[in-house]
Amino acid sequence: MMIRKPAQLHYSDVTPEERYLNRRRFLAAAVAASPLAALGAAKLSGTKSLLSTDEKITPVDLATHYNNYYEFGTDKQDPSKNAPGKLERIRPWTVSIEGEITKPLTLDLSEVLKIAPLEERIYRHRCVERWSMVFPWIGFPLSALLKKFEPTSRAKYVAFQSYYNSNFESGSWTTGTRFPYLEGLRMDEAMHPLTLIAVGIYGETLPDQNGAPLRLVVPWKYGYKSIKSIVKIRFVENEPPTTWNRAAPNAYGFYSNVNPEVDRPWDQTKEHRLPELLPRNTIKFNGYGEQVAGLYSGMDRRKYY
Repeated sequence: MMIRKPAQLHYSDVTPEERYLNRRRFLAAAVAASPLAALGAAKLSGTKSLLSTDEKITPVDLATHYNNYYEFGTDKQDPSKNAPGKLERIRPWTVSIEGEITKPLTLDLSEVLKIAPLEERIYRHRCVERWSMVFPWIGFPLSALLKKFEPTSRAKYVAFQSYYNSNFESGSWTTGTRFPYLEGLRMDEAMHPLTLIAVGIYGETLPDQNGAPLRLVVPWKYGYKSIKSIVKIRFVENEPPTTWNRAAPNAYGFYSNVNPEVDRPWDQTKEHRLPELLPRNTIKFNGYGEQVAGLYSGMDRRKYY
């Protein structure tokens, strides 16, 4: 994996200067209208993490207008057209923490944001449909949140649930998915330092189409594991059901680690890094193998795909 070094890659390197300056003005003047108002503009900018990649960041317009969020439609442009305003109006936003823990609790967004300092992490994102991007996330380690609730010895997995409203522009009838969206991680995956709770992107709060106000980011797995708009986190003893595994188990395994050696059932050996024109070779674990391969030592990665 390429590690982020002190040499800086600024947002102004990948977007027009006027738009870059407008984002800075947004942080200074408009943050009070956002769910992150209590943090202030400076904290939203985040401290750069050494876990970041040094690869070129995807242009912001592409990252926010080419999305999978099937609750708002199945075309890649549907979420940016249908999602804005649907989530930002929900107040208060609450997250229920339940299951095999000693301190079950429901937190509002401001309480979640006090869990740990925010930092910027520039991560690769690989979709099972073979396209990929590089995003500058703002967030904090999921482990910081989970440790607050003292999981019991029976807590082997962490299950997540997205917010869902039946009035959304849904793609469920064409995809075979059932909502609300469900995902899950094994406990050691959830506690891994790379696993992130994201609250912002490109120095701003998350847009609705990118999973506002809280989403999971698991960079060594295919993108559908990074569940959006989280409202429930549950510690459980047994492997939890997940949305895409229920819809098509032959294509979407529980683990969903990026692996060019396992078809889904379509070929995964190449990826298309947007907006590049030529494909590149897929790297196992999305390039994070040095950090995470040990989690799966001794496992048959074709069986537990």
